[in-house]
Amino acid sequence: MKTLEIGDKIPQFVLKDQYGRAVAIADYVGKKKLVIYFYPKDESPGCTKQACAIRDDFAAYTEAGAIVIGINSGSVESHRAFAERHRLPFILLSDPGNKVLRAFGVKNILFLTGRETFVVGLDGKVAFKYRALLNAREHNQKILRFLAEDAAESGTGDAC
Repeated sequence: MKTLEIGDKIPQFVLKDQYGRAVAIADYVGKKKLVIYFYPKDESPGCTKQACAIRDDFAAYTEAGAIVIGINSGSVESHRAFAERHRLPFILLSDPGNKVLRAFGVKNILFLTGRETFVVGLDGKVAFKYRALLNAREHNQKILRFLAEDAAESGTGDAC
């Protein structure tokens, strides 16, 4: 299993969101930057911290012209309950059997599925990635820093 690297095109996939709707990633590529994050489990302490940090900074993601998508093997029902309980304003996708996780090359750590975040540019290629299982909040900080630097370099802000 090869891990996607910066410059690699992301695989095409269709998964169900927290409301049971089919989401085809192809419908999003090229419209906005994508922040796709893989996380081990709904309601676990680290995953809840990560999701709530993204929620608290969601305006910054929107201003950067990004759509946030969280993915793990949890069920549609689990994702819906997690999103409702924590008022998560972004998409959560159910990846039964971790097929998409494996297509991205996210590595398991011990008995847990990995925690890795990918920023995908308008061209559908990985522009940035960050992996850290134990420091969930750091994902949010690293991704927001990258998005801010990317916007400053391109001089676009949310006009991406």
